[in-house]
This record gives sequence, C-alpha cells and structure tokens, in this order.
Amino acid sequence: MYCGNCFRDNALVAALRKKGHSVLMIPLYLPMTLDEEDQTEGTRIFFNGINVYLEQKSAFFREAPNWLHNLTGSPALLKLAAGSAAKTRAADVGDLTLSMMRGEEGNQAREIEQLIAFLKTQPRPDIICLSNVMLIGMVRRLKQELGIPVACVLQGEDTFLDALPDSHRNLTWRTLAERAREIDLFIPPTRYFGNLMKERLGLPADRVRVISNGINIEGFAQSPISLPNAPAPNPPVLGYFARMCKEKGLDVLVEAFIILKERNRVKNLKLKVGGGCGPSDQPFVNTLRERLRAKVFLNDVEFHPNVTREEKLSFFSSLSVFSVPALYGEAFGLYVIEALASGVPVVQPNHAAFPELVELSGGGLICEPRSPKALADSLEQLLLNPDQARALGAAGRKSVQERFTAEQMAVETLLAFQDVTSREKAQPHA
Repeated sequence: MYCGNCFRDNALVAALRKKGHSVLMIPLYLPMTLDEEDQTEGTRIFFNGINVYLEQKSAFFREAPNWLHNLTGSPALLKLAAGSAAKTRAADVGDLTLSMMRGEEGNQAREIEQLIAFLKTQPRPDIICLSNVMLIGMVRRLKQELGIPVACVLQGEDTFLDALPDSHRNLTWRTLAERAREIDLFIPPTRYFGNLMKERLGLPADRVRVISNGINIEGFAQSPISLPNAPAPNPPVLGYFARMCKEKGLDVLVEAFIILKERNRVKNLKLKVGGGCGPSDQPFVNTLRERLRAKVFLNDVEFHPNVTREEKLSFFSSLSVFSVPALYGEAFGLYVIEALASGVPVVQPNHAAFPELVELSGGGLICEPRSPKALADSLEQLLLNPDQARALGAAGRKSVQERFTAEQMAVETLLAFQDVTSREKAQPHA
C-alpha cells in the first residue's frame, strides 16, 4: 500500500541527509512502498509484520527460538505479505494495537529488545523520532537503555484509535495518554491536529510544536490552469489523488461529478482518479464504476491506481481543479500540497485540517462537508471562472514553494530537535 506518512518521513530524511546530517531511518512491519528513492535501503526491517501478528496470537511463538523468528520474518515472506490483503482495519486488531501500546509489557516485547540491541551497535544518536504515536510502547525501554530524548510525529492516529472495538478503545486511549508523558516532543502537522491531540492526551503546550508536512517539489510542472495568459485545459479535468476508498470521500466526488455532467454547464468535463488501490479497495471502486456506467459517464472517467512518481507528476499537471473530500478528521492531507505544487486550485470540505491548509496556502475554496451538491457548486465556480482558478492556483503554488517543501520541513524539524536536546543537556541527572 502507499502510505502518506511514509512519503513524508522519507522526504524528511532525504532532506536532512542533504543538509549533511547523519540520519538512520528504520523500516517497521513491512517493506516500504515509495515513489522516491528509499531512504531505508540497507537497513533491516524491525517489528516485522508476520512476527508481530504471530506473537500476538501464539504464546508458543513468543518463546520460539530465533531461527524460527528469522524464518517467518524473511524478506521473501514479508514481500509476499505486503502484496496481500491484510487485516489492518481497526475493528480487526484491537488486541494487537493495545499490546503494542503496552510495549515491554505487551506480547511484542521481544521486538523492542531486538531493536535496542541493533541501535547499540550504531553511533549513539542525539534524538530518536517516532513516525507516529502508535509506536509509543517502545519509548520507555528506548530511554532506559539509550538515555536520549524521544520525539514523536502526530499524523492522524485518532481516526484509527476511535475505530477500535468497544472492548479495546477506551483502554488503548488511556494507555496512550499514560505513555505520552514519556515523550519529549510531539510534532503535529497542523494547529488543528495539535490542539485535538493536546486535549485528548492531556499534553502540555510546551511539548507540542506544529511543523507543516513538506514534499519534494522537484518535477512538479505547472498546470496551464495557473499560467498567466495560457488557455485553460481543454477539456477541463477534475482530479482526485489519494487512496481509492470511502473514507477519503471518493464516492462523494463521483456524485459531484455526476451532478456537474448532468447540469452540463462545464462542457466536456473529465474526471481523473489516481492513488493507492489495494485488493480491499477494489470492490468499492467497482461499485463506483457501475454507478458511472449507469449514468453513461464512465467513458469520461480515468482510473490511475498505484502510479509511479513520474506518472503522478504528469497526472497533477493535467488537472483543472482538484478535490479529495475526505469524510474523517484528516490531520493534514499531502495530496492538497501536491495539487497546489502544480498550481491546481483545490476544493476541500470545511472540516479537520482543510480550512487551515486552504487559509495558509491561499490556493482554494472550502465547502460544506459530505454534500455532493455543495462540492459540485464550488467546483463549478472555479471551472466557470478561469481568472479565479488561475489566481488561486498561482497563489497555492507559490505558497508550497515557500513553506511546504521537504527542505523547509527539515529546517523546522532540526530547530525543534535542537531545542529538545539542548533542554535535555541543561537538566540535572541523578
């Protein structure tokens, strides 16, 4: 699967290394699927997904000899697992999630000790940064053994945790809040998500620092929609680029597209749908195809699943307007920044992080959430007013170049890390 958090982490590490810093990026669970050079190359996978699952289900496997763990965690098996439909829905993994949160008290304690043993063979780092709060269970042992501060990026974990079964949800949140006291710095990507997690976990304000996600903007060509004196794309193209699932609001966008086609004020409108599409997403995509076929608009729609980086760049530069009307509390939404990097104006729902992103970038409009008609109205406004679309697209592209690059993310992250390490050195130790 394609993971926006993995893209973000990979871009950050590449930017930090480009600035001359020594960064070790350790992959967890499964091989990473990226559209840029993999910054984990040469580093083994820890907490491999097969062993983590078997340790949860089998007391025998938790005590099994290392040769068996090495066998089940082999690269060939992990690659096979990564290409299959796995149980990653919150409703299916409540017990596993809680166990991971409990760290050294959970069923995956062996995995933590293996990671620590490896880290002790490496040069001692100044700081460890966890890519998401779901990994918080390892912090206690990391700090005990390495004696260094630990930061943690916040990237929309609340949606997953809230979807856990009743039997595990509240206890998992309480465990997370307790373990969160051991983190030296939390890094949310927006004020919206920082405030939300401060409230839910009882985090002190001085341990939360907002740093916007950034992307590698190399290769993002400017769409004609935002170029001065350039004709608008003909035919006009509405775009979506995210995981092809209901949670991202793809069905809402399809219904808005159908409304626009039936109004026929925007002539020859096309829809391009791109992004991750795994085995579990395919049935949902098939229902959308049938809906479009029934309305005789399927020939005006293109689906581009699991594209390369070059294909993604071409995809964005061909658009007239962009929308991912996600239904849940999105903490950021890298796809918004990717569209704006190509000068494509966006229309996003008026909830979660989207109003903040649209305000910061000046690159789009917001509309009533979960309403195909409201979305269609805002999309139509831009499609019928090329001057407004051009101005928004140009402003969005300029904003991305100034504040949403991987380089800027790296600069702000370094400053945050330096503050933490300086504070740690100034504190007296017993």
